[in-house]
Amino acid sequence: MDTIYSDGTYLRNNPDWHVDDSPWKAKHIATMLERHAIAPATVCEIGCGGGEILRSLSTMLAPGTRFFGYEISPDAYAICSRKANERLAFRLDNLLEAEEHFDVVMAIDVFEHVEDYFGFLRKLRAKGRYKVFHVPLELSAQEVLRGQPLINARRSVGHIHHFSKDTALATLEDCGYKVLDHFYTSGRTELGGLGLRSQLMKLPRQALFRMNPDAAARVLGGYSLLVLAE
Repeated sequence: MDTIYSDGTYLRNNPDWHVDDSPWKAKHIATMLERHAIAPATVCEIGCGGGEILRSLSTMLAPGTRFFGYEISPDAYAICSRKANERLAFRLDNLLEAEEHFDVVMAIDVFEHVEDYFGFLRKLRAKGRYKVFHVPLELSAQEVLRGQPLINARRSVGHIHHFSKDTALATLEDCGYKVLDHFYTSGRTELGGLGLRSQLMKLPRQALFRMNPDAAARVLGGYSLLVLAE
């Protein structure tokens, strides 16, 4: 059955498959691994999209580290496969159905797209020792009150589930994960190329975050959560 990831819809809405913010995400992932002294020999990303997170990580981690990207969208695979090299391999396949195990498995902005995300997360547990998740936190007061941002995320980028920090962590724990660490990231305050609304909200977000990070995420939104789990 065709989905927006295989019928060309997602590619039309997101022609670069979000590669522009991938180095920023990779830097945060490398920081998380470093602060726990995790030096993996193998790193895998499920739903690797354009492959730029893995390519960026390959310049940050040890030279002997090998990287593997799994992608079920032919459109995304056509983008990421061009980046393959002796350390970086891409597969047009479903990792959950493969007999593979890695030191680190990543799902970066992925499970909010998956219809049965509980089943997805339970199956993913067996694929690696450590798991790294990046989850957009779209259940903020500002976004819920406005309403349209949640619908826009559903239509343009396929977010069919929405999370807060608490529900994201509870979901992982309900699926059997042990959460080792987590911290906020914010493309709305850390990245350039912001729209007018995001530019206007940048200073209030930063000010509230300095006083109370949880309140900033819950009230103003614009944050994601990076999670390290076993």
